Amino acid sequence: MTDLDAVLGNAGPTGLKERIAAELAAVRERSLAYTDADDDMLVRQHSPLMSPLVWDLAHVGNYEELWVLREVGGIEPLRPEIDHLYDAFKHPRKDRPSLPLLGPAEARKYISGVRGRVLDVLDQVDLAAPDPLRSGGYVFGLVLQHEHQHDETMLATLQLSRRPGLVRDGELPPGRPAAEPEVHIPAGVFTMGTDTVAWAYDNERPAHRIYLPGYWIDRRPVTNAAYLEFVEDGGYRDPRWWLPQGWEWAERNGVEAPLYWTRDGDTWWRVRFGREEPVPPDEPVQHVSWYEADAYARWAGKRLPTEAEWEKACGGRTYPWGEADPGHLGRWANLGHRAARPSPAGAFPDGASPYGVEQLIGDVWEWTDSWFQPYPGYRCFPYEEYSKVFFGETYRVLRGGSWATHPSAVRTTFRNWDYPIRRQIFAGFRCARSEE
Repeated sequence: MTDLDAVLGNAGPTGLKERIAAELAAVRERSLAYTDADDDMLVRQHSPLMSPLVWDLAHVGNYEELWVLREVGGIEPLRPEIDHLYDAFKHPRKDRPSLPLLGPAEARKYISGVRGRVLDVLDQVDLAAPDPLRSGGYVFGLVLQHEHQHDETMLATLQLSRRPGLVRDGELPPGRPAAEPEVHIPAGVFTMGTDTVAWAYDNERPAHRIYLPGYWIDRRPVTNAAYLEFVEDGGYRDPRWWLPQGWEWAERNGVEAPLYWTRDGDTWWRVRFGREEPVPPDEPVQHVSWYEADAYARWAGKRLPTEAEWEKACGGRTYPWGEADPGHLGRWANLGHRAARPSPAGAFPDGASPYGVEQLIGDVWEWTDSWFQPYPGYRCFPYEEYSKVFFGETYRVLRGGSWATHPSAVRTTFRNWDYPIRRQIFAGFRCARSEE
């Protein structure tokens, strides 16, 4: 089956265009919802780690203009003078508030004008053309996933703002106890990456066969209750569990618990989108760095899984449960901001992989032990700044998506990456251990 066949299915080009148009409308509705705030909230920088929200808003439109209107549509630039302002590689996040950015009203007008022209291009483009940007609607998948990724970034910024009332919450199914805390994954060869997911990024390709020895992996992500045992046991005060770089980082920054946690007597509290609440014991821990995850794993007598081990535990499918699209409120995973938090451990038994590993998709991004490196036979497409410039031993790989990740922007082969010190992202982890 070709990439195009996988996307088109029985719908044909017209059906695919209708799907793309609907997804474009949905992602824009999401972006506008997260920026439905007063101008001061949008132009202020809430942390040097993040851009002002108004930068993200205009940036998604500028990215859409560059790739759909200019590259595919051949349309003359609408606002060439602003390109450098919204080039993520020209200005670090900490410096963006000082730039002459479009104001909130102007940004909304700009992205609306871009979107109208994008729909015109969609109406005219041949999705069966051999050009890889057009084939299967790849360029539209590119901009859709990009905007959803920035929407998740906006949620991280809204959390950092600590202002209440801006982010909706929702209901989640209850958790359930686990029969066994670990799952054994037998030794053998498996296929890592993909050649068939039409909108997969270049760093997910090509599919390649690798051998892994047998190992054990946690059935579910590490919960707040389990992580609290590490905290209460003095894990943040004992250098035995930390890599030297991690220990120096924790000491220098006075890190004593996950980000947003504070202690009042015998009770641990967290701030979640401006609301203070007791830390729920059965949710996967989130807002921990790679260094913290690695230290916990050492304390527990385990280690973090490699990204190959994590992916093999998914069972070789597009999603752990199979090929069915998770949808916005699917029964398989906590995705798409159905609630503004991870779901309790065991809440989605139908989402388990064939091995019985649960909650691999959604809830929290999961740190792995791997550096972000290219796969054998990697080919850069469509631009170096998405993946290639980040390869090396600087960024650690995260897998699986979080509660804030949209279903269209996650799959078992999807690779995220960040610095090992980052904690503002919705990241947690699970542990693994080798066969004895």
